[in-house]
Amino acid sequence: MSEFDAIDSLLASLTPQEELPDTEVRRSLREQAGLSKAQVARALGVSPSTVTGWESGRDPAGETRAKYAYLLNGLAAKFAPPAEPEPEPEPEADEAAPAPVAATDATEPSPADDTDDTDDADDVETLATPEPCVLCASPAQQRVAGFPQHLDPADCRPTAGTTTPAVTPAAPSAPQVQTARTARPPHAAHGAQRPKKPAPRGRAFQEPSGPADVIHEAVQAALAAHEGDVEAASAALLKRAIPDAMALLDQTRKGARYDVIAHPWIPDILKKQTAKGADRIWEARPKWTRHELPPGEHEVTALDINGAYLSALKTHLPLGQLEHSTGFDHDRRRAGVHLITPPHWEHEAVLPNPIGNRDEPGPLWVTEPTLRLLLRLSGPKYDLCDPPQIHESYTSGATENLLEKFRIALKDARERAIGDGDEVTLEYVKAMYSKFVSTMGESNYNRELYRPDWMHLIRSQAFANLWTKAYKAHEEGLTVVRAMGTDELHVIGDWHSVFPEGRGVTEVKVKDIYTAGAAGDEALHAGEGE
Repeated sequence: MSEFDAIDSLLASLTPQEELPDTEVRRSLREQAGLSKAQVARALGVSPSTVTGWESGRDPAGETRAKYAYLLNGLAAKFAPPAEPEPEPEPEADEAAPAPVAATDATEPSPADDTDDTDDADDVETLATPEPCVLCASPAQQRVAGFPQHLDPADCRPTAGTTTPAVTPAAPSAPQVQTARTARPPHAAHGAQRPKKPAPRGRAFQEPSGPADVIHEAVQAALAAHEGDVEAASAALLKRAIPDAMALLDQTRKGARYDVIAHPWIPDILKKQTAKGADRIWEARPKWTRHELPPGEHEVTALDINGAYLSALKTHLPLGQLEHSTGFDHDRRRAGVHLITPPHWEHEAVLPNPIGNRDEPGPLWVTEPTLRLLLRLSGPKYDLCDPPQIHESYTSGATENLLEKFRIALKDARERAIGDGDEVTLEYVKAMYSKFVSTMGESNYNRELYRPDWMHLIRSQAFANLWTKAYKAHEEGLTVVRAMGTDELHVIGDWHSVFPEGRGVTEVKVKDIYTAGAAGDEALHAGEGE
């Protein structure tokens, strides 16, 4: 064996990566073929959100890359642009010329289009007078499902630091607005064109096709596979909680108007500073204990807030890539992270600080829920502090309902499991939403979604929700003793008049009852590190 044989063997084992077209071409080819992301995902053995990532700038690797390239090359061969037709001869003067047809940007849908299960089925109106985009407030020429917005995401990114001029929307008359459907390839030839159906106004999502059934079927399949062994079935379900949660997310977002950008560009402040360290975002996690109690001995009830992370899924989440801006103004139509100087908090004796316990003063990066909470508390309704000073921000156009169908599906499954006494499904659902939140950052367990900004925002929303419950207890005359994490609130007084007891998401349950005060101070402070 020559000294070069080993090198030749190594070179022979290397397989060059398949070339992939630009991201715009990938999506265009799929849409030309009339394929949904779910169809492509099934063929390649991935999730629809992964296909979204490939069409937004992320590239697959290994065997999956080769299969994706093979699909794209096949689509390109099938849907190559046709050759330019020969120009038709001009009609004779005595021949009746056909009436001109107005050019449009979209093809007329065929009868099959009404039942086509693609994810781009929203109606688009071309506006005669621009209206403010619901995501960035810049003038938009189109209205999608009743909402003015830009069709091209590149148009929906105002330059940082600039102010978008206000546009007064005008109600156009019927002849001024031309309605069209999203472009699709023609299907079987058909006769006369049918009138187009208007899109229902205010529709953000279509009804999911049985997400609760998916959860129930997964549990039943696990029980059957383990011959009714509850512990073994539960262990198997917990192991697959993350991929199952991602599949449920894909299903509940079927027909959604906005694509989830699963792997956008992330600023350095959202990246871990070291391999085992943290990024620079402060989530405002509360860890507060009241320093002094009223005179005497008191019975303290430790309340457990149910489904804290599940409730926090309803929060303003940025849709696209975060963009940098500077200045003190806050745009409620956008969401992200903000560098602020927090206001001085004068109520530490009776209420926790909304930004949690800090060891160092000065500016810090907080999330949208924390900023919005501080802005509310500085307003005339509460007047508890000064407004925070905003120095710079990374934000994108946002919606509070991005995960709403996903949240409701999990909430309904949770409530049904509680009603049926089904602990297997209950623990499975809990694992789905808790692991979904905890692994969407830099995690080896969830490669389908990389949104550390979402992770921080959802966690912070849970902390803000706990602070709000503490404030409600204080306003209703209870003595707030402790607020910890996302779900622990200790109070003195008749808490039943303030919070309903139960296992539902809007209810609380008793975690512990202990004595504090004159002879129980040690009992109060003994649990601070728990």
